[in-house]
Amino acid sequence: MTYDITALRSQFPALSAGTAHFDGPGGTQTPQPVIRAIADALAQPLSNRGQGTPGERNAESIVTKARQALADLLGAQPTGIVFGRSATQLTYDFSRALAKTWSPGDEVVVTRLDHDANIRPWVQAAAQAGATVRWADFDPATGELTAADVRAVLSPRTRLVAVTAASNLIGTRPPIAEISGLVRDAGALTYVDGVHYTAHTLVDLERLGADFFVCSPYKFLGPHHGVLAARPELLETLRPDKLLPSTDAVPERFELGTLPYEFLAGTEAAVEFLTGLAGLDTEATGTRRQRLASAFMALEVYEQALRTQLDKGLSSLPGIQVHSRAVHRTPTLLLTFEGRSSTEAYRFLAERGVHAPSGSFYAIEASRRLGLGDTGGLRIGLAPYNNGEDVERLLQGLSEFLTHRGNRRPRSRGRR
Repeated sequence: MTYDITALRSQFPALSAGTAHFDGPGGTQTPQPVIRAIADALAQPLSNRGQGTPGERNAESIVTKARQALADLLGAQPTGIVFGRSATQLTYDFSRALAKTWSPGDEVVVTRLDHDANIRPWVQAAAQAGATVRWADFDPATGELTAADVRAVLSPRTRLVAVTAASNLIGTRPPIAEISGLVRDAGALTYVDGVHYTAHTLVDLERLGADFFVCSPYKFLGPHHGVLAARPELLETLRPDKLLPSTDAVPERFELGTLPYEFLAGTEAAVEFLTGLAGLDTEATGTRRQRLASAFMALEVYEQALRTQLDKGLSSLPGIQVHSRAVHRTPTLLLTFEGRSSTEAYRFLAERGVHAPSGSFYAIEASRRLGLGDTGGLRIGLAPYNNGEDVERLLQGLSEFLTHRGNRRPRSRGRR
């Protein structure tokens, strides 16, 4: 499968502003087909779901198609797809529902590698249930979280393990399938934060062994909301708090209030965009799942080449420490600078039309474990629309930053 980056970039109106975006881990830019799908949904008759009127049928169709699209993307069943406002909100909701099944003395495992959205809801739910929280640590020297690290904190009282499939701070990809197997053997459930992972690798829920998997479409070219995938039969066993007249059917029993139909239409469009890279490969055939597999294979090869270019360029710059060192990781790097703050670097680059933000990005435990306190570092994250010129602009900006002193006027943003 070919990867035509020039044609791909032409589908993103935001790129015409000239900024080189390395902020993909916080949210990607939006392609025209997604924008169009959202507008089209709002332009058509739209009502609460049903079959009686065009507006009702449009809403029902949007939800049905979105569930199928996410099922194809995640290797799940449509009736196991739950929509929510965000991955954080969904995790809070499910932590409360699962905590109803816990008793004092039960144990919940969280990791120091995770985004706080997959830590704090579980810590708080455990406290309310009288359960004990156990922490799986990662090696700050290598950035690795291993299955052995998780095994060390499992016990017969473990009820749930919350773990990330990819660190949004340093990109580390733990061996989720192996971890899930250990958790299953311990008689517990695995709740996987796949928000960062889904943007770079095709998800296979069954292969990963995750009981619950959450992601956010706005991290893979879609609109802002959250998605959870689980086996429908597992969802049937949970009793969330809900309104009395709302349906008890799965997955709707977990979806509080009216769904954002226009965003679901945009999410289906984002998945379809990914299947053929906006139709750039006209020879693509097969099911949507098969086309997604081909597309993500091409994406991984492309992003690996850009990461190699980036790694090589960074290695030639003095005074930079790279904290992303795991063998298996996403194209996401965290940098700190000798004698300089990452916030200063972010501002310097921003003045030159390069967006690489600084902070801990809610991965507060990981930042502290790395010895960076709550400050974190400069995060560089590649997205499907980045190109070699973007990388060179970033490297040039970092080179200038490292030698910059005083208040010289910034250079122009370069070619658009």
